[in-house]
Amino acid sequence: MRAAGRSGRVRMWDRLAASDPGLLRLTAGLRTVAAIALTLAVLAVLRVPVPHLVAGAMAAMVATFAIREKQRGPQAVTLALGLPVALASVSLGALLNRWVVIGDLFFVVLIFCAVYGRRFGDRGTALGLIGFQIYFLSLFVGATTSALPALYGVICVAFACGAAARFALLPQTPAGTLDRLRRAFRARLAQLLATQAELLDAGPDDAEKVLADLRTGTARLHEAALMIQGRLEDGVSDPAVARLLQRRIADAEIAAERLGLLLLTARSARRTDTLTLHLPGAPLPTGSELPVRDEASDALRRDLEALRLLVLRPAGEASGTALAQVRNRLLGYREEENLPPASPAVQDVFRGLGEAARAALGLRVAMEGPQDESDDTPATARSREELDAEDAAIEVSEESEPEEPEPAGLQRPTTRAAVQVAVGSSLAIAGGELLSSQRWYWAVLTCWIVFLNTASTGEILVKGYRRLLGTVLGVVAGIGLAALVGHHTWTAFALVLLFIFAMFYTAPLSYTLMSFFVTAMLGLLHTYSLSVLVLRIEETALGAACGVIAAAVVLPIHTDRRTNDLLVTVLDRLADVTRGAVDQLSGGAGGDLVEQARALDQALADLRAATQPLTHPITPLRARRDTARYVVALLETCAYHGRSLAATAELLPTHPSIAADPRLRGACGRIVHNIEAIAAHVADPRSGAETETGPSIASMLEPGTLRTPRYGRVTDRVLRHLQRLDEAVSGLARPLGVAGGPVQPRT
Repeated sequence: MRAAGRSGRVRMWDRLAASDPGLLRLTAGLRTVAAIALTLAVLAVLRVPVPHLVAGAMAAMVATFAIREKQRGPQAVTLALGLPVALASVSLGALLNRWVVIGDLFFVVLIFCAVYGRRFGDRGTALGLIGFQIYFLSLFVGATTSALPALYGVICVAFACGAAARFALLPQTPAGTLDRLRRAFRARLAQLLATQAELLDAGPDDAEKVLADLRTGTARLHEAALMIQGRLEDGVSDPAVARLLQRRIADAEIAAERLGLLLLTARSARRTDTLTLHLPGAPLPTGSELPVRDEASDALRRDLEALRLLVLRPAGEASGTALAQVRNRLLGYREEENLPPASPAVQDVFRGLGEAARAALGLRVAMEGPQDESDDTPATARSREELDAEDAAIEVSEESEPEEPEPAGLQRPTTRAAVQVAVGSSLAIAGGELLSSQRWYWAVLTCWIVFLNTASTGEILVKGYRRLLGTVLGVVAGIGLAALVGHHTWTAFALVLLFIFAMFYTAPLSYTLMSFFVTAMLGLLHTYSLSVLVLRIEETALGAACGVIAAAVVLPIHTDRRTNDLLVTVLDRLADVTRGAVDQLSGGAGGDLVEQARALDQALADLRAATQPLTHPITPLRARRDTARYVVALLETCAYHGRSLAATAELLPTHPSIAADPRLRGACGRIVHNIEAIAAHVADPRSGAETETGPSIASMLEPGTLRTPRYGRVTDRVLRHLQRLDEAVSGLARPLGVAGGPVQPRT
């Protein structure tokens, strides 16, 4: 019973780790609630009036969520600098409250400076946010000069409680966060393997749902990998260890994605297009080479579950002969003689299982150190030797990518955003005063918020719509909850803290949900009547409209322009990865391929976020939405093949079955040319760049190249990736309107 209970807790913890990588959202929500509760407890003991309790709660919330640095030292410095900024801001708010025009003008200047401060990094962003929010606090509680000494004390208590919650109650170190992210990656990898196992038995009725789950699981695994890459520099002191972990994470991600593609192919009478795994709504291939029930299919089901358990089980629980036998059996599939009798497509799945098991072994060694080797078979020993050789060959690159020059003047993003939000806030102040001379600042708050983490008019429009929708739903929920709670103060207080937690926990997932919880929380405060909550809806709508108008009129960055700029960046990164990988596979020096692949993934993530206004369900341009989804899916397909080429190229110095093939450089020339031609056309439609067409990549090489074993040699696998990459790049040319030309001879 005790073991079963422990197993249940482990499974629950793994699910939580997978849904919230690094427990970052959980920690943010709990830390904010702890800071607010601690502040209110101290202020209640001091018997401060209710308005000061509200001010303390707001100041504690700001002091907690504004700090963004990952290291504890910089966090403490920013928090210490934030206190005088907060005291100065509340002082100016109280002093200027008597002069409406001067106060409004100063508020606009403060907003401009707060947004402009983002150019100075996380600390500038945090100090600007504290300055704005505390000035807003002074307006919210109606601060006066006579009340300033008490407010100073309240703010100092709030910052002290925020520091206690951050550094004592819920401490979070970069190394601890990275460790939890690694656990989340392992949990998400196990979930993806479970979905792949479901694909084996999925019937016609539920096959599409399983395919959708497969796409979601693959995307979630990639998200976790990117989060780990973003935390490696701060979480690992040794650059060589960080590089090794980054490499092993990339290997496991690629192996899992390849295994999914091989399973899809085994369900089909023909090879599955990689795009099927990345394009939402793409149909599942029809026909199947996978028997419903035979020895091979039963072994696949058994081994997928075995691989999932192998991924999930920590090293401390992996001792004993049972798991060692499972590991040895899976790694044995990398040898041709150990493959069970089955069709070529099904045998490919077993090979994929072997590669995934090798990636899982490398991931375990990188995360948890050397393992017990006493039960190794020859196949397992060879896999370990390969991993050891790769580990020894990893060197930290001393070269750094030259930084792109930042635009100057009004073209600098922070300057442009500061001017836009200042104009939008001016409109919001004027319009908000017409709606209510007492609560006009709600419109300004909305205008400010819709500009946070947005860079185009379309993004601001979508964010404003989400805030308005969340506010409307929150008003309805708040009124209903207030009627149910009545005068039960402690119940209302508990719900308020719960909503604050939910607000921060859901913020990275859904801005609509975050707005819903903050508005519902206000509805629980009985000082807000129905008319005031309706006014909040009106002010929110006004603030969102002012933000959109300012973004569309003042130094606008249209969604098309931003997505085109990001698309060019993705294509440039893709060309770098492809060129570097093939150059290394051809016998040259490809550079830091791991870092180039990471730059490609980050650029693609930025593009995916920027296209949300184009792919949002409310967009009226359906054809444009479908085109945007198709282009992003094609780019994700290209990125997968680019990452795979880079991973294969990095094996070259250490893998005994991989040898450089100079002919690959010529086969790659057309692909790189086409990528560059598409990038040139997107950057300037008048460029006249044309893509080249011609024979398949495989036929461009001399006869005899493909006489190597089907899966055991590098050339076959590299050619497959190059062929699919060539097809995907050619597919990009059509929706982007790039003309095609005849093939050019290449050396």
